[in-house]
Amino acid sequence: CGRGPGDCRGGRTDMALRCAASLAAGRQPRGPRREGTVRWSSAAKASAVKINEKASREKILTLESMNPQVKAVEYAVRGPIVLKAGEIEKELRKGIKKPFTEVIKANIGDAHAMGQRPITFLRQVVALCTYPNLLDSPSFPEDAKNRARRILQGCGGNSLGSYTASQGINCIREDVASYIERRDGGVPADPDNIYLTTGASDGISAILKILISGGGKSRTGVMIPIPQYPLYSAAISELDAIQVNYYLDEENCWALNVNELRRALNEAKAYCNPKVLCIINPGNPTGQVQNRKCIEDVIHFAWEEKLFLLADEVYQDNVYSEGCQFHSFKKILYEMGPEYYNNVELASFHSTSKGYMGECGYRGGYMEVINLHPEIKGQLVKLLSVRLCPPVSGQAAMDIVVNPPVPGEESYAQFIKEKESVLNNLAKKAKLTEDMFNKIPGVHCNPLQGAMYAFPRIFIPSKAIEEAEAHKMAPDMFYCMKLLEETGICVVPGSGFGQREGTYHFRMTILPPVEKLKILLEKVKDFHIKFLEKYA
Repeated sequence: CGRGPGDCRGGRTDMALRCAASLAAGRQPRGPRREGTVRWSSAAKASAVKINEKASREKILTLESMNPQVKAVEYAVRGPIVLKAGEIEKELRKGIKKPFTEVIKANIGDAHAMGQRPITFLRQVVALCTYPNLLDSPSFPEDAKNRARRILQGCGGNSLGSYTASQGINCIREDVASYIERRDGGVPADPDNIYLTTGASDGISAILKILISGGGKSRTGVMIPIPQYPLYSAAISELDAIQVNYYLDEENCWALNVNELRRALNEAKAYCNPKVLCIINPGNPTGQVQNRKCIEDVIHFAWEEKLFLLADEVYQDNVYSEGCQFHSFKKILYEMGPEYYNNVELASFHSTSKGYMGECGYRGGYMEVINLHPEIKGQLVKLLSVRLCPPVSGQAAMDIVVNPPVPGEESYAQFIKEKESVLNNLAKKAKLTEDMFNKIPGVHCNPLQGAMYAFPRIFIPSKAIEEAEAHKMAPDMFYCMKLLEETGICVVPGSGFGQREGTYHFRMTILPPVEKLKILLEKVKDFHIKFLEKYA
């Protein structure tokens, strides 16, 4: 190429690599020729090949060398079926013909992606916090401006762009404590027990990290409901803890039975140290709302067996069925008396992502942790400080959830109208979904008492099960994949949430607009009937 090997030294490594690649391919490297071109010696060629070998050496990080706990993690809500849905969307954009014109992603509770409008007041306050020059604008109401000023005063440099304390902005934690007291009828809440988090998931993962210890039969066991939200099984796998399943009673509207808790606990004691009990209320994916007696029984069980309680209450605003009411574990614990209230360790979680807000992208949330050992509280703050602080815009959004407009304020009428519209609409869609599913042969759906999902049980014929096994798929994954490929509807198989052996389900959100939801349900009905005809 007109260069000798010495010309590729001292910052000319890129030339050397290009030359090496040419030599390895068996061709003379091209380049500007000079008079008296230098021929490459055998030693120079060997040196160039050696450079090429170094450039293509084996990777340090491979499936064999990676963290096995991370490899064991599964998260069905964004699993294989969602990846397939993404591929189909790309094909549709390229003009490839399908039996449908769009993919309807009913796999996840992402309200705004499904067309739900944001709550005006929440967005106004976050906008004011993000761009404080708007505080001079007459387009924004004074109650929104007042909240924004208060939040900004709690930020370094009066800017949402600064880091906050790891536990969160102090005035927002105070607002969370006040909200909990109002919600629970005066039960005291201490801002020092409040931790702002990156969605509820961040808080749940942090508490599990600090709880899990031991090895062998003393390794921490974490009791989770089946069906469960896959965050729990994923976190347990990542932390190399022991998952202890207790089954909800599908025949009794997914009720939680203490006898089943006791069975699961006693069996688990043979191979681990169960010390954590997770409850999701209202339920995800099952939508049940626990009554007061059930919560009292669970608290007594946790007190008796010395279990740390985790109460996932992110759907506390989403209660639809008549006769159902949300009761927080904190409130019931307090009302059971000091023997319980002063001793049972409880972490409760809430979020901006669900409820009537649906602000998933802000990643706002909080946890309240009570009866924590003082030394452990310091350890928890240390753990949270590693991630510096939760997103500050998410903290601001959480503040509006817990400190909304009140009667007499300028924005109250619009706020309450928007909030009730969202929740009333969800209640109608919950009933519509339940009724339409129960009209389909081979499908049974329990009442959707709360949350924002249906989890119907589906009959899958033996021939379909055999074909699924031939494709190395769980039967309900096979069913859901066929549903996606033939209708464009993306739902999550029940096997991703856990279910009793021999039963099959899928989880579907009820968030699409009513007219689109009706079309979706009709498509599921037509598909299921054809599926039965093909495989029965």
